[in-house]
Amino acid sequence: MNQRKRFIMIFLVLMTMFSVSGCKKEESRLEDGFYTVEMSDYINGWKEFVTIRVSGNKIVTVEYNAKNSSGFIKSWDIPYMRNMLDKKGTYPNRYTRTYAANFLASQSDKGIDAVSGASVSGGNFQKMASLLMEKARKGDDSLGIVETDH
Repeated sequence: MNQRKRFIMIFLVLMTMFSVSGCKKEESRLEDGFYTVEMSDYINGWKEFVTIRVSGNKIVTVEYNAKNSSGFIKSWDIPYMRNMLDKKGTYPNRYTRTYAANFLASQSDKGIDAVSGASVSGGNFQKMASLLMEKARKGDDSLGIVETDH
């Protein structure tokens, strides 16, 4: 192969690599805004939800909690927290903050570890985080719904 053809081949390979990596970056771009996802149903009287704020292609805040049918927030329910701590070794204020902090730190819905005693909520959080990332990539700020496993 002569030098000119080699140069053209190398050039084409490099251009292909740059265009593919450019597409991947664009696919992973997060649109600025607020995004909320919730479970479709109440589980033991609580409906879980996650809200994120994206700014500058980064998740800057994460709120994870649950509400009852009157809108009361699970992490404010002191008797519930005491009961759960005694039985499970964790409580909503602890595990919701842990899941939210892991999501914020990783900037990804991948690899979020389950918290012992809150594995059902962890599974729900993982599903909600995945949908949130999808919505933030599209800039879709409509309420997202994740089907509750029955």
